[in-house]
Amino acid sequence: MNPYKVIIRPIDTEKSRYQASDLGQYTFEVDQRANKIDVKRAIEEIFEADVVSVRVLNVPAKASKRYGRGRRLVRRSSWRKAVVTLAEGQRLDLFEGV
Repeated sequence: MNPYKVIIRPIDTEKSRYQASDLGQYTFEVDQRANKIDVKRAIEEIFEADVVSVRVLNVPAKASKRYGRGRRLVRRSSWRKAVVTLAEGQRLDLFEGV
């Protein structure tokens, strides 16, 4: 699988910033078909960093209400998230200085 199709986007939240700065863990949205090995290879190839571990989880679909003229129930689709731990002392420039 193409590494640029495995990694969809980085996840930037307060929790992910804490994990990146203190624990060396980075969070990404990944392709639904990607497994841990695919994610590890993609991160090592794109960012040239040593990956120690990868944790992958499925985020379930959620329903949310939209208010306007007609009240609607909108369904957000499910997606897959990966938390990547890098080797000691390594950083990704993507998250630095934001």
